[in-house]
Amino acid sequence: MLRLTTDQKIYFTLRLACAMCFIGHGAFGIITKPIWCNYFAVVGIGHDAAYHLMPIVGSVDILLGISMLVYPTRAIAGWLVIWGLVTATMRPLSGEPFAEFIERAGNFGAPLALLIVQGGIKMPLKQWFARMNDQVVIESPVLKTVVNSLRVIAFLLLLGHGWLNLIQKAGLLKQYQSLGFHDPVKTALIVGGFEILSALSILIRPFQNLLLVFIIWKIGSELFYPHYELFEWVERGGSYGVLLALWFAVKKAPSGFPAFPLRKTNNLQWS
Repeated sequence: MLRLTTDQKIYFTLRLACAMCFIGHGAFGIITKPIWCNYFAVVGIGHDAAYHLMPIVGSVDILLGISMLVYPTRAIAGWLVIWGLVTATMRPLSGEPFAEFIERAGNFGAPLALLIVQGGIKMPLKQWFARMNDQVVIESPVLKTVVNSLRVIAFLLLLGHGWLNLIQKAGLLKQYQSLGFHDPVKTALIVGGFEILSALSILIRPFQNLLLVFIIWKIGSELFYPHYELFEWVERGGSYGVLLALWFAVKKAPSGFPAFPLRKTNNLQWS
């Protein structure tokens, strides 16, 4: 039976998260999600042209997602960082709240963390197109960077979703109403407060047991979208992946794991 090291669990978790982001996002292009027209309009693409382009964009996303499962490269992960930032930025540029941008930090944060796990971005061009190393070993200095990056990304994605609850995003209120909550506004405020506190706790000090609660919460709560349930859940793979990878990383980190702001310890010289 194949036994993965903790380092490999971090790597494979982030790799799967990247694939889910690509595939889930691509699925929306294939089914031509109407709200995408708003994002195409930001760059001057009209309604009819947007509907013609959506399946093309979606197909490319899905192919790149599959490539992350079959033959992962730094180039594809790097593109996902850029693409994730661009698509997330389109939301506030099209008039949506800024919280929509930071709530999608997992989309560009997961591939960024994966690049760090694979040695960073300072690589010869040839290495960007070579297959990633499945037998990865995360040394102490790199582990520090991985953990700190994942903490910030997890903070942002939970903060963003909590913020959307506090401002009572219509889609979330509809979600709570469909689940049988009689006062969806009150439910949104409670959920928003919980998620923002969760975000702060991860930024300050990510305890392993609490992280497990947040992982279960995020994976479970994303299952109940009123529309496109499966696609919405898959697209948010970056959120689950970041939290789960952080859980593995904290497990690997020494008992002297620092609070935020970081201080040096005798073990890994966190700074």
